[in-house]
Amino acid sequence: MNLLIMGLPGAGKGTQAAKIVESFGLIHISTGDMFRAAMANQTEMGKLAKSYIDKGDLVPD
Repeated sequence: MNLLIMGLPGAGKGTQAAKIVESFGLIHISTGDMFRAAMANQTEMGKLAKSYIDKGDLVPD
């Protein structure tokens, strides 16, 4: 089963994901967490993501 939860910042995506993970034993992959880790480690992807985020833009595919 693959689920995608989308919504505006603060909409409760993480809260709903946590409930689904707990209820169904699924794995949670958070792109936000992935970007934050990449930015903290100053990887190339992290630097690129930061350039978008700093401008208030969404990070593109």
